[in-house]
Amino acid sequence: MTTKQLASQRLAFEIDGVALDLAALHRPGDKAPILFLHGFGSSKEDYADMVRHAAFDGHPLIAYDAPGCGDSGCSDLTRVSIPLLLGTALRVLQHYRVDKFHLVGHSMGGLTALLLASQLPGRVISFCNIEGNIAPEDCFLSRQIVEHANPDVQAFFDDFIARTYQAPAWSSALYAANLRHKVRAGAVRGIFESMVALSDHGELMTRFLSLPCRKMFMYGEQNAGLSYLAHIRRHGVRLAEVPACGHFPMYANPPFMWRALADFIGA
Repeated sequence: MTTKQLASQRLAFEIDGVALDLAALHRPGDKAPILFLHGFGSSKEDYADMVRHAAFDGHPLIAYDAPGCGDSGCSDLTRVSIPLLLGTALRVLQHYRVDKFHLVGHSMGGLTALLLASQLPGRVISFCNIEGNIAPEDCFLSRQIVEHANPDVQAFFDDFIARTYQAPAWSSALYAANLRHKVRAGAVRGIFESMVALSDHGELMTRFLSLPCRKMFMYGEQNAGLSYLAHIRRHGVRLAEVPACGHFPMYANPPFMWRALADFIGA
C-alpha cells in the first residue's frame, strides 16, 4: 500500500464564531475508522504511514492539522484551546459521518481524545493514549507557560523552542526544529493554559479510567517513571513502553509504535 491512497482535503466550518479551514488526510475503507489527533508541535503527517502497514488494511484513516497548527487556518488564534479542539474533532466526525471508531491521540491530541471519548462513550471502540495528559505531572511542556511566563507570546515561544531543543530526551532537537513550521505563536498560550487547567482540575484520571472502551497508554522508556503507570494497569489499561523513546514515539521509534497500535486495534 502507498500514501497515494491518502486524499488531502480541506474542511471549512465555524465553531463559536471562529472560522476554521482544516487541512485533512482521509482514506476510505469498510472497517471501523481510525481517528488520529496529533500533539502540540506535530501534524497529521505523523500518522500518514498507517497506509504502509497491512495490519490496517480496510480501516479508514482520518487525520487533520488542529486549528493554529500545520496547514490549518483559524480566524482567531487567541481562541485556540482544548475546548475548541474538542469541538473541531466533533465536527470532523460529523463531516465524515463516523459512527463507531478507534481513537488515537498523542500529548495535546491525547487530552483532546480523552474529552472526546468521554463525550461519546458508546461510539469509541478503543482508545490509544500516547502520553496524553491524565494527571498534573503530564504538563512538563505546557506548564512552561506558567513557569516561564512572558507576556510576549512570540518571545515565550522562541524561548520554549530553545529549551526544548536542548532537552536531554529522544527526538527533542528534531521536534524543536520543526515547531515554528507547525504551530502559530498566537495559538500557544490558549493551548497551554487550557491543558494546564484541565490537567490540574479536570479529573482526567477518573475520566480516563471510567471509559468503557478498551484502553492503551503508550509512553517512552524515558518516561517510565510516571507515577500512575501501575495504577492504570491495575484498572485494566494496557501499557506499551516504547524503547529508545521519550515523548515522541512517532519520531524516535515509529516501527514499535505502529506494531503496538496494530496489535491493540486488531485485538
